[in-house]
Amino acid sequence: MKIIFMGTPDFAVGALEALLHAGHEVTAVVTQPDKQKGRDRKVQFSPVKECALAHGLTVLQPARIKAPEAVDELRAYEADIFVVAAFGQMLSKEILEMPKYGCINIHASLLPKYRGAAPIQYAVLNGDDVTGVTIMQMNEGMDTGDILMMKAIPVEKDDTGGSLFEKLSVLGAELLVKTLPKIEAGDIIPVKQQEEDATHVRMLTKDMGRIDWQRDADVLERLVRGMNPWPSAYCSLRGKVLKVWKADVSGENQKEESVHTGIFKHNEEKETKPGEVILVTKEIIYVQTGNGALALEEVQLEGKKRMAVKDFLLGCQIKEGEMLG
Repeated sequence: MKIIFMGTPDFAVGALEALLHAGHEVTAVVTQPDKQKGRDRKVQFSPVKECALAHGLTVLQPARIKAPEAVDELRAYEADIFVVAAFGQMLSKEILEMPKYGCINIHASLLPKYRGAAPIQYAVLNGDDVTGVTIMQMNEGMDTGDILMMKAIPVEKDDTGGSLFEKLSVLGAELLVKTLPKIEAGDIIPVKQQEEDATHVRMLTKDMGRIDWQRDADVLERLVRGMNPWPSAYCSLRGKVLKVWKADVSGENQKEESVHTGIFKHNEEKETKPGEVILVTKEIIYVQTGNGALALEEVQLEGKKRMAVKDFLLGCQIKEGEMLG
């Protein structure tokens, strides 16, 4: 099939590579305009643009995909179908109806659950046991189109936003190449989404990573995983930002039962407050939460490298009773 591919972040790269490997003709790749980043304001290409250029593909970067000149440019490529994966702009009805087979989207959730910008992270944040990928026929709504194909995978106990991102990127690429021949052959019966089951998730912001120690330990453990790698879960220590990269609910994975028992003994003997360091061992910092203790295992203090707590404690002494903001 002749395909125009639209995508921007790493999540979409696997799908583009899969299309090329399967022998499809990608006539053009559409991605977001280049951005200036860093102190030196160096121009940075999107991951999809880098992939497209490496394969010698034509790259289009309209500031507004709905602009008349952008629409005319898309029409000139006479594609059979448009494939969209985390492109970052809404398509107009005119564009959606342009190709023979319309436009399809790879969405990283089991629709209609988690429509919106950050479905992968919310699967971790909410403690879901299962997530997956949906290939859907696009319409003018936000992730509201008919379902063409869907595949689920388990969310593992140690999955982070980053690890699940990688898994679903691969799964989406695999499902895409299985879907296209079925579309061309007319072998797929679209299934309408059940609106009563729909949920929506908003785009992640940096402030969402702030740790509120009043919350339960299991909620904060999922926050640490869900916000990894961006924006990361963080709190404050002595006026500096302390990122928490790995944590566990106290007692969940502790090898020494005596340590876990010691925490509860400590809590019985002394009233503790959320955010208070209640125990420090050679490898773990235990912090009181609104319900239970959170065991910090990997952290990063502002201006320092990310490191295991056992290494962090060699250069930064933490005492019981100290408060984390």
